[in-house]
Amino acid sequence: MSTEAPVIGVLALQGDVREHLIALAAADAVARPVRRPDELAEVDGLVIPGGESTTISKLAVLFGVMEPLRARVRAGMPVYGTCAGMIMLADKILDPRSGQETIGGIDMIVRRNAFGRQNESFEAAVDVRGIHGDPVEGVFIRAPWVESVGADVEVLAEHDGHIVAVRQGNALATSFHPELTGDHRVHSLFVDMVHANRATES
Repeated sequence: MSTEAPVIGVLALQGDVREHLIALAAADAVARPVRRPDELAEVDGLVIPGGESTTISKLAVLFGVMEPLRARVRAGMPVYGTCAGMIMLADKILDPRSGQETIGGIDMIVRRNAFGRQNESFEAAVDVRGIHGDPVEGVFIRAPWVESVGADVEVLAEHDGHIVAVRQGNALATSFHPELTGDHRVHSLFVDMVHANRATES
């Protein structure tokens, strides 16, 4: 496995981009914002942050990055989505807004805003498979949950009976925001996925 720091982008169209850049740097990656196809072409992996999934979808189309993103995810580029990013990685949304598109990549059905509105945001300790030590402190802000998954999807965590973290191949998604807590273990897990993918490609 290559020890050279991977270059990981954060889709910088909307949402908590800065926090992800900081968390990735703390997890020993070279982190940079990505808005355009030429910037996407230069990264080894990509984080899709929280925000508003409908807005991210429309801006991705507007900036010409939606189709290149779908192509790279299909080709196996490691990708990690948090909150709205989880929705963007779903093959199907249970209650999409008009015109809302997803990148896809994880065989799951996601329900938007499933845990409630902004004023119902909360924090909870979440046991995440593959993360050693104490539970991860999950910050849930207008968070989705996963209604159902296909046979190839690994469920990594549940909260209150609902799926909140999944992985399928090189795609990882969480309902919650680990970038807001100062605990970088989920980002480290993703960086390890990028390292492993580079090793298979070299």
